Amino acid sequence: MTDLYAVVGDPIAHSKSPLIHRLFAEQTGQDLVYEAIRIDSEETHFRRAVSELMAKGYRGLNITVPYKLDAFEFADQCSDRAQIAHAVNTYQFKNGQILGDNTDGVGLVMDIEQNAGVAFQDKRLLILGAGGAVQGVLQPILEKRPGLVHIANRTAKRAEVLGQRFTTDIPIRASGWEDIPVPDGGYDMIINGTSASLEGKLPPVSGDVLGAESLVYDMMYGTEPTVFMNWAKGVQPQCRTRDGLGMLVGQAAEAFYLWRGVRPDTASVINSVRETLARS
Repeated sequence: MTDLYAVVGDPIAHSKSPLIHRLFAEQTGQDLVYEAIRIDSEETHFRRAVSELMAKGYRGLNITVPYKLDAFEFADQCSDRAQIAHAVNTYQFKNGQILGDNTDGVGLVMDIEQNAGVAFQDKRLLILGAGGAVQGVLQPILEKRPGLVHIANRTAKRAEVLGQRFTTDIPIRASGWEDIPVPDGGYDMIINGTSASLEGKLPPVSGDVLGAESLVYDMMYGTEPTVFMNWAKGVQPQCRTRDGLGMLVGQAAEAFYLWRGVRPDTASVINSVRETLARS
């Protein structure tokens, strides 16, 4: 029988994960069907929805906003990287058990280093948000030895608690939106880990954080540059901007490997999805 997989979240209609995994399956000769399923965040309980999908024979899930923290709590077992992140974006269903993993950090680091050609080492890094998306990428970022990391969030305490979770000699600082310290020349790299771009909104951050050489990265993506990317270009026209499509494809490839034991090529898939976005 054809194996069933899906991505779940709310909203989910914008997701390109079904296309990505279809391309992976065609590339590697795997027999599977991958869908996008909305779990209504106001009407449906995440655990009940996942249990129903397991009962229908699904082999695994990808989990996106707003359920990555719920997914961590509901998993029977979690990988080391999911344990560190306290967030899960990938489920594998095996022998009636839910195995949780987090592939977001792998995808983001790969996209920035390999596709954008920017190294993390010694960089001054500003991360916006302290939710599941950021929790999933912080440890892989720290392993790349940036010079300092500042986490800013609507609730400063949540950012502080997240930073304190990691044992490292790299300075990790935290604040609310209004108290972000600005180094001379701005931050080398700014990563928007909030979901604000999905609603066409901006985190309330001063343009002072941007430098002319900054790499501005939005984990969200769309048919056009995100509102966050456009804001950065409006403030600092020389800065580099990048959306999260490469991260999406990279984390999907890692999930595909966990499920199928095969590593697909990502470069061709990124190009295909980008072309699809341009036509839509």
